[in-house]
Amino acid sequence: MSALNVWVYRASGGRVGGRFLRGAPVCLVTTTGRKSGQPRTAPLLYLADGERVVIVASKGGMSKHPAWYGNLVANPRCTVEIGRERRAMTARTASADEKAALWPRLVAMYRDYDDYQARTDRDIPVVILEPA
Repeated sequence: MSALNVWVYRASGGRVGGRFLRGAPVCLVTTTGRKSGQPRTAPLLYLADGERVVIVASKGGMSKHPAWYGNLVANPRCTVEIGRERRAMTARTASADEKAALWPRLVAMYRDYDDYQARTDRDIPVVILEPA
């Protein structure tokens, strides 16, 4: 399903697929597969924070991190697409203090994040993407 979402997003410049439930904004993040070395694109909710883009490795509260997060840990260089704009970015996992400061804003954008964190034992990573 993600491949179709990515295609529609790109074809429409984000007009279709650029918003999720309750209006949360969606971007496309392209990582390099840590095993394959191939580009992998995932549609993800994001929070704009100045020039930074903040994403959450929630995977719906599942017990394991999403594959895209492992890819970013292995190779933090990525590309972010918001609408028709593409930007080279570098990813890093937010510190505990940064996550504490960003989490209320993320939950205000998409309230299900609190439910996801409550449903899993893992600490859901918040990822900060900064211009490369």
